[in-house]
Amino acid sequence: MAFATINGITVHHELLGDADARNLIVFSNSLGTDFRIWLPVFDELGEDVSVLLYDSRGHGLSGGADSDFGMDTLVDDLEALVDHLEIKKATFCGLSVGGIVVQGLWKKRPDLFRRMALCDTAPKIGTPEIWNARIDAIKAGGLSSISDNVMERWFTPDFHEQRAEELGGYRLMMERQSAEGYIRTCEAIRDTDFTAILPTVTVPTLVVGGDQDGSTPPELVRAAAGMIPGARFELIEGCGHIPCVEQPEELASLLQSFLKKA
Repeated sequence: MAFATINGITVHHELLGDADARNLIVFSNSLGTDFRIWLPVFDELGEDVSVLLYDSRGHGLSGGADSDFGMDTLVDDLEALVDHLEIKKATFCGLSVGGIVVQGLWKKRPDLFRRMALCDTAPKIGTPEIWNARIDAIKAGGLSSISDNVMERWFTPDFHEQRAEELGGYRLMMERQSAEGYIRTCEAIRDTDFTAILPTVTVPTLVVGGDQDGSTPPELVRAAAGMIPGARFELIEGCGHIPCVEQPEELASLLQSFLKKA
C-alpha cells in the first residue's frame, strides 16, 4: 500500500508499473467503492499496460470525509496525485463519478491526456431530487439502508443469482464506506453539469456502458458519447453499472484494443 499527502489529506494509491509508460491508465473509482474494483481488469490487461489506482476523497483508505468538498476538489485531488507521481501523460479512465472527475480534469489539464475512457457515466447524472432523497435516507438510516437498492443498480439479476458471494462482498464494500464521504460525493455529483466540456475533448475517447445499468442507463451513456467528437461507444451485454467487476474480461479487451488503435 502507498499513501501520499495530497491537498491536505491522506490519499491511498498504488502504481503498478512505470509512471512513464506509454500505456499507463489512471483509474478513478465510482461512488461507494474503492480502487479494488479495478483489480479484476488489471489482471486481464497485457504486461505492457501500467496502471495507477487510488481511493477518491472520503472513500476507502483515503481521508477527507470529514471536511466539505465538491467536484472541483475531487478534480484537484486527481491532478495533484498525478503531479506528485510525476506522471506527464496517461489514459484516464473513470467510472460513474470517477468519469465526471476525469471530465473535469480534461477541462483543467488537457496536457495530461493521451486518451480518455469513460465508463457508465455522463456529464450530468441524476436530478437534485434523486440525490437529496438518497442523502436524506443515509442520514436517517446509514448506508445499509440504501444498499439493497444500490446493489440492484450495480449488478444484473444474473450476478445476484449466480455470484451471491461476490455480491455480499461488494455490498460490504459499499456499506463500510464513510457515510460522510459518501454524502459529500453525492452532493458533488448533484451540483455538477459538465455538458459543455464534452464537445471540447480532442483526444481519442472510448465510452462504455452496461446494457442493464440501473444508475446510468445505456441511453444516457450513449448520449454522452455523442457529445464527444469521434468518440467510440461500446455497450457490454449482461452488465450493470460496474463493468470492471461484472465483466472485467470484456472491459479489459475494450481497453486493450483502444490503447492499440488510439
